[in-house]
Amino acid sequence: MWGAIILGGGSGQRMGAKCNKVLLPIAGKSMIVRSVETFVPLVEQVVVVSREEDMPAMASELAQNGLDVPMVSGGATRQESVWRGLQALSGQCDGVLVHDGARCLVTADVIQRCMASVEECGTGVAAVPVTDTIKTVSDANIALDTPNRASLRAVQTPQGFKVDLLRRAHEQAQRDGFLGTDDASLVERLGVPVQLTEGSRRNIKLTTPEDLLMAEAFFAEQALPALRVGQGYDVHRLVEGRPLILCGVTVPHTLGLLGHSDADVALHALMDAMLGAMALGDIGKHFPDTDEAYRGISSMLLLRHVVALLKAHHARVTNCDVTIVAQKPKLLPYIPQMRQNVADALELPLARVNIKATTTEKLGFEGEEKGISAQAVCMVQENT
Repeated sequence: MWGAIILGGGSGQRMGAKCNKVLLPIAGKSMIVRSVETFVPLVEQVVVVSREEDMPAMASELAQNGLDVPMVSGGATRQESVWRGLQALSGQCDGVLVHDGARCLVTADVIQRCMASVEECGTGVAAVPVTDTIKTVSDANIALDTPNRASLRAVQTPQGFKVDLLRRAHEQAQRDGFLGTDDASLVERLGVPVQLTEGSRRNIKLTTPEDLLMAEAFFAEQALPALRVGQGYDVHRLVEGRPLILCGVTVPHTLGLLGHSDADVALHALMDAMLGAMALGDIGKHFPDTDEAYRGISSMLLLRHVVALLKAHHARVTNCDVTIVAQKPKLLPYIPQMRQNVADALELPLARVNIKATTTEKLGFEGEEKGISAQAVCMVQENT
């Protein structure tokens, strides 16, 4: 069982704030809420450590966002706050992650790498390579040495450990009167190797007003939907003895389109555009003509299946434009119903669906009435 201790006991002094900085909003949510809600789906228990005077405001923030987690009052130092958090953990927890609430840009993959390392090695601490040149200095601020940065890491949180190991490390530090800057340093004093895992450059500890601006920009970027464009093309031969079906409308004509399904060339082009936008292949992959289940099937049913497939990938069509290329018959009278059929299937307003028909002035196979082709383009919005 996994537990997480989220430290929310800081002040807003360097941030220039009049309240605890973890209560400050970042893109509409406070730091503490953003940190806690990232851990909740990944662990069985989350404990928030707060200054006594901040507990009512913090409890209210968490409750308003549907986060029902226990809270404990912190100590005079970070180390003491972690210890109190450890005491509040369920006795069933065998793994624990300690995290600074002000690192609200942490992501699930960073957390999961720490957890995997703890499972394998007993420890797992997020860190990133140092990119700046580091100097050791004298009391007079004179450079004394330049460590090789290839062997340096900037350590972040979460820091993960087996619970018994972290308890032993804290108990030993208490006996020795040692005060560390992080939990990893306490474990190192026991002679236990601390395994570092891949952190993230974005997993910064928000400390200054400039950090707030960076965090706002990061979350604004994440909030933007990803827009993808898809293009589709299809062609079917005209033959006798088949109905002519376009965008789900049966059009009176002496010839119809040949195909394994109902051969609705316009919807086939549209579905290919939708699948292509999400890099999901084409209709031949999803509805092969070797499968008897699709013999004679309505392409409107297939279109709804593709809509559901996009939904499963957190995506939806925002608008589409379909061009049908046919010398005969005249399609203008049937286009309003075609648009309505497609709009209903895509769950779009009619104003976002365009269908048009054109001829080739009797050029090519369309002009010779040997077949009909269709082209489609669509915009797909992916909510990541």
